[in-house]
Amino acid sequence: MTTPPADSALPRDALLSGVAAYAMWGLFPLFWVLLADAGAVETLAHRIVWSLVAVAVALAVGRGSFAWVRPTLAAHGLQMMAAAALIAVNWGMFIYAVTSNHTVESSLGYFINPLVNLVLGWLVFGERLDRFGRIGALLAFVGVVVISAQSWRTVWISLVLAGSFGLYGMVKKKTSVPALQTLFLESLLLLVPSLAWLGWLAARGEGRFGTDWGLTGLFLVSGALTALPLFFFALAAKGLPLGTLGVLQYIGPTGQFLIGWLLFDQGVSLVWWIGMVVVWSGCVVYLVGMVRRQRRVPR
Repeated sequence: MTTPPADSALPRDALLSGVAAYAMWGLFPLFWVLLADAGAVETLAHRIVWSLVAVAVALAVGRGSFAWVRPTLAAHGLQMMAAAALIAVNWGMFIYAVTSNHTVESSLGYFINPLVNLVLGWLVFGERLDRFGRIGALLAFVGVVVISAQSWRTVWISLVLAGSFGLYGMVKKKTSVPALQTLFLESLLLLVPSLAWLGWLAARGEGRFGTDWGLTGLFLVSGALTALPLFFFALAAKGLPLGTLGVLQYIGPTGQFLIGWLLFDQGVSLVWWIGMVVVWSGCVVYLVGMVRRQRRVPR
């Protein structure tokens, strides 16, 4: 990916695409909460199935051929299977968090995720963890400990979200497959268990697809809603500096936090606020370090 100079004017279309992607992710709780009656597992299975359909249509229009599928799986099959399992855990946990009134916990997971990525890069790939990265990660850890002192029964949701998405990014680091193609392959690998679960529900008369037309429509839409922000993100990643993307990525969890706190009326205790302020401080330190590194990139 070509990175423009840090002090150059940002491409307007790329910036708008990045804002659109992260804003959609930030607003996701407003959609997934509508599927609470279906349950997290059935919703996850439908999300996988209809994501595959939506991305298949988009790729058919854009590429016109799926000849790339077999060689890509041959070259990256193990990584794709691991990525598929991790994204299933992440999606399922996020849906569970939103539909069980734990949206604030989900936002915490995505606030600390970039710092988890830094630590994983240091531990697994031997990447340099500079002063800003160390301080940011330490602050995030302290913030999570503070929150856990009062909310240890739910903070695991945040940790699973951050850990699964961090490991997902670590696995993806070893591949160079574009975002939409990756989503197609991951959904394809998860298709059989998803269809098996939905078939089992239908056989027991417990499936909501086709019996509740409101939920059925939402299931169908879930695939496009999963793919669309990824499309916008791909456009943004091609034209924006990494530092800018690093700043934009906090739009998502900020939106989730505000929705959980203000719209879903999820109580946020004083201890939570203290812990979140410490985590946010770690995020600010991380962003300062990222911007400083970006400015040192040779033109």
